[in-house]
Amino acid sequence: MKSLKNIDSGLSGNNNSVYSIQKGKIPPQAVDLEELVIGAMMIDKKGVDEVIDILHPEVFYKQSHKLIYSAILNLFEQQEPIDLKTVSFQLKKDANLNLVGGDIYLVELTQKVSSSAHIEFHSRIILQKFIQRKLIEISSEIIESSYDETTDVFDLLDSAESKIYDISQGNIKKNSQTAENLVIAAKKKIEEISKKEGLSGIPSGFNEIDKLTSGWQQSDLIIIAARPGMGKTAFTLSMARNISVENNIPVAFFSLEMSALQLITRLISSETGLNSEKLRTGKLEKFEWEQLNVKVSSLESAPLYIDDTPSLSIFELRAKARRLSSQYGIKLIVLDYLQLMTIGSSQKSGNREQEISTISRNLKALAKELDIPIIALSQLSRAVELRGGTKRPILSDLRESGAIEQDADIVSFLYRPEYYKIDEWDDEERSPALGQAEFIVSKHRNGGLNSIKLKFISSLGKFENLNSFENSFEYQSKLNEDSRVNPDQAFESGSYRSEDDDDDPF
Repeated sequence: MKSLKNIDSGLSGNNNSVYSIQKGKIPPQAVDLEELVIGAMMIDKKGVDEVIDILHPEVFYKQSHKLIYSAILNLFEQQEPIDLKTVSFQLKKDANLNLVGGDIYLVELTQKVSSSAHIEFHSRIILQKFIQRKLIEISSEIIESSYDETTDVFDLLDSAESKIYDISQGNIKKNSQTAENLVIAAKKKIEEISKKEGLSGIPSGFNEIDKLTSGWQQSDLIIIAARPGMGKTAFTLSMARNISVENNIPVAFFSLEMSALQLITRLISSETGLNSEKLRTGKLEKFEWEQLNVKVSSLESAPLYIDDTPSLSIFELRAKARRLSSQYGIKLIVLDYLQLMTIGSSQKSGNREQEISTISRNLKALAKELDIPIIALSQLSRAVELRGGTKRPILSDLRESGAIEQDADIVSFLYRPEYYKIDEWDDEERSPALGQAEFIVSKHRNGGLNSIKLKFISSLGKFENLNSFENSFEYQSKLNEDSRVNPDQAFESGSYRSEDDDDDPF
């Protein structure tokens, strides 16, 4: 008896062998508010309109509430009236009425609320509880993965940030979608596009390019490739300026080659018409200072975000892009340029071709994740230089990896005959090629192919529509007139690689 007594006292004593249930943890939840919200939606249509864009079935903690809300959502999408009877009928149709507790439970929900007042406030609390539960779930997965010694730490960081980004954006990933839902979504998008004036995508500012592409499309990976000195950076800067200044669309520009200050100086030059030598020396006339201040005001207020982190890894790019998307709502990413990126993993393959394949694959995945176009510049191999004829680049000239061609939705090339001392085009008219460039679309997953001529102003590092060049101008001054700078070298800097960088490890 004594031993039994000792056992009993040990269990009920103060040695903490037995814990009260109040000290345990349960997932964050607000079941009472879930009842109020669903009940309000069934008695007041106004409540449905206020909540439908905030909540989705997964945010509810109680399974029966998930099923009831799904039924309400189906009725809403079908533009059917939502009340006690229609919800009951929909649940019966879905074979879920008994699972939620029958008509009795639906009646009880409507009796717990008298109006839809404060329904939006209540729904946001429910959403907060769901976010807390998801964070707990993700944190548990991260903790478990962190104890696994075989897990690459950078992959783990990327996975964690991706999952948290999905929560912050309200994008709960689905495994699959039915053809019916996808067709409805596609028809809706086509209808929206038909009502829109102008382009369906992001306008580049180059008329003929926009006609061909209808603007840069969401989730597309666009490759713009050329040999060194062709004007890749100048072209994308001109385009970024057109998008951010003219259309007020947020653009992120990742420069791995040039500093942010050099890039913005280029933009100032193209915006003001003052050549690089004037801006480099700062020897401006009074009227030029006035003109500078006036012209750059639009550039100052433009939603253009430049990141010049050197040796940027694909992991760092994804992390930065997600933050820019969350904070500033960027609609386009420009990367200058692809071959300067690293994979940022401790488990490097040693094969640069495989690394480039990994980078291009991740860029496409990032474009899909953020649902925005990504434009990546790329170098071409020296095979272009070894060929005779026009030196016009082709797909096989893409440097280091055929995966770039495979992953990209659009592959394009920049070609300036003037660079190769060719002063006329190879067309029937033998038209002059001086001060002109060709934008060659060699792959277009969702459209046609074409070669589009553009005007290139080398002294300003600027591309323009060929047909609008007559309206362009450069401010003349004594220093501009006296400048002996070679236009093709106007923006070169001794701190960066030479014109032909084939000796690069990339």
